[in-house]
Amino acid sequence: MSDDHTHVQEFFTARADDWDSRFPDDGPAYAAAVAALGLRPGDRVLDAGCGTGRALPPLRTAVGPSGVVVGVDLTPAMLRAAVRAGRDRHGRLLLADVAALPLRSGAFDAVFGAGLISHLPHPPENLRELGRVVRPGGTLALFHPIGRAALAARQGRRITPDDLRAEANLGPLLAGSGWHMRSYVDEDARFLALAVREG
Repeated sequence: MSDDHTHVQEFFTARADDWDSRFPDDGPAYAAAVAALGLRPGDRVLDAGCGTGRALPPLRTAVGPSGVVVGVDLTPAMLRAAVRAGRDRHGRLLLADVAALPLRSGAFDAVFGAGLISHLPHPPENLRELGRVVRPGGTLALFHPIGRAALAARQGRRITPDDLRAEANLGPLLAGSGWHMRSYVDEDARFLALAVREG
């Protein structure tokens, strides 16, 4: 396992048990972001870096009983917390790295990634790998329940010009990884960038 992976695992392992209780009011923001994906009954959706599985219930609601919901995360403690919360009832949980997904190409209609982009060790390659498992025309949602400025304030830091989630940086990053950014919202109440997988 690389140093990047070890750091990510250590970060989330230390926080897994109380993750949900620290952010109890995020549910509506997750539901709204899932709605923006435009999923239909029967669709197949991947929650990349699913953590404690907070997106799985709204994803399941969106795709219905005939759809497929898969949550992938690198940190066993986060997946255990998802099971304790009963979210494994809404989708299949996989212990795996989003940088090398054990999933077939074109298997999904959409990818949901909450808080994902800042934890990717190699964003261009990692976004290409997410694109590999999505059919052409499929959708990617990069989401955070609060915007960049609010998150920076919470963490006691400033936004820097090299922030990957800045619109001027994220658009070209996605374009270079096989995605076309369709919409971008960065406000205190949410961050949501939607992109379409190019053919």
